[in-house]
Amino acid sequence: MTIDLRSDTVTKPTKKMLEAMFSAEVGDDVFSEDPTVNKLEEKCASLFGMEAGLFCSSGTQTNQVAIKLHTQPGDEVICDANSHIYYYEGGGIAFNSGCSTKLLNGERGKFSSADVLNAIRAENIHFPHTSLVSVENTHNRGGGSIYDFNELEKIAEVCRKNNLSFHLDGARIFNAIVETNKTASDFGKIFDTISVCLSKGLGAPVGSVLLGTREHIYKARRIRKVFGGGMRQAGYLAAAGIYALDNNILRLKEDHSRAQKLAVILKSLPYVIEVMHPETNIIYFRLADNFPGNDFQQKLADNNIRVISLDNQVIRMVTHLDFNDEMITRVEEVLKKLS
Repeated sequence: MTIDLRSDTVTKPTKKMLEAMFSAEVGDDVFSEDPTVNKLEEKCASLFGMEAGLFCSSGTQTNQVAIKLHTQPGDEVICDANSHIYYYEGGGIAFNSGCSTKLLNGERGKFSSADVLNAIRAENIHFPHTSLVSVENTHNRGGGSIYDFNELEKIAEVCRKNNLSFHLDGARIFNAIVETNKTASDFGKIFDTISVCLSKGLGAPVGSVLLGTREHIYKARRIRKVFGGGMRQAGYLAAAGIYALDNNILRLKEDHSRAQKLAVILKSLPYVIEVMHPETNIIYFRLADNFPGNDFQQKLADNNIRVISLDNQVIRMVTHLDFNDEMITRVEEVLKKLS
């Protein structure tokens, strides 16, 4: 038995999800003629109370399409220094959109409306033009942290008053939703565009949906084409996304519960000096200096447990639908033997 805690992207489709995929009705999506893709886009847009959606191959693609949609070359994007769009998307903001970034140092990836207001460039020919604010919820490098919704509303108000677009990298937005009293439509009311990933906690094999106004999505479809993102009979993939939305949202709380259990185990280990409180399904912890992170990662791999070792002795574990209580017991056994 291999236990993979590197990411919630490692999940495999269940038998019922595969059945939904194989029975999907398909067409050519570049002609907007794939009925299952159309159904997924409409379903996701309706869920968030937004006008339209665009099915893309990945969350990186939906984010990059959105940035291109809201900016012009030479503009500046306000985001957190540890945000996915800046840290993990291959320099796409510069490469795809020709934009610079104003990086904020938020608390666990979450900055405030005051931070945004202070970051907006004055109108001056020497400065880039501020055009877009992007937030990530939940925040990956913030340990799955959840934005306070009231603060998001305040940021949205700053954006409106200053004629800025407001984008949500919602790669794990449903993890945030199931832990709060907010609904998907609450988020749809305050953002111009939202990226919703289906292949993380929801367990679909591929895909994200970009949401926005009909005008936004019409323009985004052209950008997706330019980025080489047009897919043909994509309904087989979209069917998995529909199944995920119908069946795998509420169960995310199980992942969060297991993350809490892992955190308790980690805090009891003598070689772990710090554990970031897991608000959702992501656990970051720091090893003592005398236990190199790469060695720790290899020792776990030798026991068929896979994790990610980051800089400065930091390890990441992520729970997901293919990780169960039996596996927690096995992980605990191995971790205690290492001590």
